[in-house]
Amino acid sequence: MNRFSSHYRHYQALLCFTVGLVALAGCSSSDSRYELADDVAPSSPISVDHIEGVQPKYEPYSLGGNKNYTLRGKSYKVIKDPAGFKERGQASWYGKKFHGHLTSNGEVYDMYSMSAAHKTLPLPSYVKVTNLNNGKETIVRVNDRGPFHEGRIIDLSYAAAKKLDVIKTGTANVEIEVIIVERSTSQHKAEKHPEYTIQVAASPHKDRIETLSKELGQKLAVDTFLTPINSNYRLMLGPFKDYKQTQDVLEQVKKIGYSSAFVKKM
Repeated sequence: MNRFSSHYRHYQALLCFTVGLVALAGCSSSDSRYELADDVAPSSPISVDHIEGVQPKYEPYSLGGNKNYTLRGKSYKVIKDPAGFKERGQASWYGKKFHGHLTSNGEVYDMYSMSAAHKTLPLPSYVKVTNLNNGKETIVRVNDRGPFHEGRIIDLSYAAAKKLDVIKTGTANVEIEVIIVERSTSQHKAEKHPEYTIQVAASPHKDRIETLSKELGQKLAVDTFLTPINSNYRLMLGPFKDYKQTQDVLEQVKKIGYSSAFVKKM
């Protein structure tokens, strides 16, 4: 059962606050961050009869863990619109080794929660999991990345795996189906979503920065504006409501040659 390395998990948490570097590896590495070399079930297994599947609700996607990534030479593209997503394959599970450590979106993994990991679903997502071997089903909240063994499509928390009777066999044939909960009108009015801008460059020469502003606006198909600060003019792109889109545009800006460009939260 492969997982993200601790460095990548730590990066995902910090991504909510700053810009870091990504490093990926499998859980088979001898990472001293974990007290256990191999994953195991709890020393004293508990009954999960009282634990119910999670109740799906609307949640905005997290800032961390939703960026496309590459692991062991293979690229993974995070699904932007998971509505109607279904998948069949094998489920595995992860437990005590990762208990208390960070998930890919910066939360803390609790093996007694009804959670799971998936390679490409946006975080968090709600998924109905059906064990095709015995017909048992439950709902989990996906907040992590993995598994990366061939044929495995979802890594279940210990509690979810116990609920579906996967612990004894280690793996099971499952079908997963994404559950979409739309944001209600009242939520839309009550929530104040952050907006982001990208600062590309600053210059005291207004005519030059205006020319650059027009060029980048046309090339990247984004809105641009200037912000006068003392005797300089800052070239800004945006605003953007979606953090993922902001990061995508930032990557394009840096590829063009503006390596010092950065994201600002409004």
